[in-house]
Amino acid sequence: MQTSSYTLPPSVGQVLSRLPAYPGSFLLVAALNLALSKQLPLDVTELLEGKKLRMRVTDAQWAFDFSWTNGRFIASKNASDADLTISASGHDFLLLARRQEDPDTLFFNRRLAMEGDTELGLLVKNTLDAIELPVLNLQQFRPANVLGWLKSRLSPL
Repeated sequence: MQTSSYTLPPSVGQVLSRLPAYPGSFLLVAALNLALSKQLPLDVTELLEGKKLRMRVTDAQWAFDFSWTNGRFIASKNASDADLTISASGHDFLLLARRQEDPDTLFFNRRLAMEGDTELGLLVKNTLDAIELPVLNLQQFRPANVLGWLKSRLSPL
């Protein structure tokens, strides 16, 4: 378990906050759909249907809005409050994705926050805890690995 959390300097967060959020929301839902959409139980998806969700990366001053609609996550531009907002630093979200930190530990250390519909928040947390997700391996995104993967896909048989 990690004992300290890295946060972006405020000046970097101010620059990032000026970037449009929608492209980030689109990339987030693409990843969520790849990782989660086929694994979510029917009763969970029924409760998620049409709910406005937001992930807020506190140190980057970014908020990514999305919802579950017609069997998949959809990026959105929520002008109003979300039904559930989950907030943490970018580093803490990375630790969660890599399974290096437990959400309960981050929550009780006030490094992860949930605002809005408490029942929905518990549903999301318990569902993610119950699903066997692969650990995010950042090595696969090294340029040499990405280029090798692209080469294997584009090479003639």
